Amino acid sequence: MLHSHIQNRYKISFFIHNMDRNIRDGLRQVKPSREPILIIEEKGDFFMAVDFKNSETKLNLMRSFAGESQARNRYTIAASQAKKQNLHVIEAVFTYTANQEREHAEIFYNYLKGLEGETIHIDGGYPVDISDNLSELLRMAQHNEYEEHDDVYKNFGEKAKEEGFHAIANSFFLIAEIEKVHGDRFGRFAELMEKDMLFRASEKTRWICLNCGYIYEGEAAPQKCPVCVHDQGYFIRLDQSPYES
Repeated sequence: MLHSHIQNRYKISFFIHNMDRNIRDGLRQVKPSREPILIIEEKGDFFMAVDFKNSETKLNLMRSFAGESQARNRYTIAASQAKKQNLHVIEAVFTYTANQEREHAEIFYNYLKGLEGETIHIDGGYPVDISDNLSELLRMAQHNEYEEHDDVYKNFGEKAKEEGFHAIANSFFLIAEIEKVHGDRFGRFAELMEKDMLFRASEKTRWICLNCGYIYEGEAAPQKCPVCVHDQGYFIRLDQSPYES
């Protein structure tokens, strides 16, 4: 058994043949395994099997930053469309999700610190989601979110794990689960619009005005809020409001 304790962040290039890695209490214990690996440097609490600057993970982070940034802008544009159509609840859904996508973009971007001044060239496909129909925009957004959950970020996470970037892999896996939540959210509101049930229910339901907080109970949201006189488009089912239950 070979014990290797790397105490600094300087690059150390050496081959260790037939080794496996086990991290315990700051001591790196390397055990025999079938495959040779190249340990280049230590960063934080993890060994890196490849140099970050030459990794696929670096490219995947930039792809993800680009994708999240575009999603944020698509949702902001969709929110503006919803506002023009007086569907302020749909505006709120897109804006709420857009802000979360911005945070995802920042998380991915921050992993690129240390590469200041470098231009990272990437390939990738990004959707053109343009429609005057808000339910169609919701469905398009749902599809993209599920794609990120089912395929893109899980694969990026596996690649980061394979290359030794465990913290980055964890971020990919966790954000993938958030994208599933986003997809479900968009799907619920798309279905309500398709069934003309955005402001109607089959039974008495509690509705909250997003502008003033007035709560109304009935089978349909009021045409006008009796408190702030804002129109029906500001009402959402109370159990769908992110801050109420």
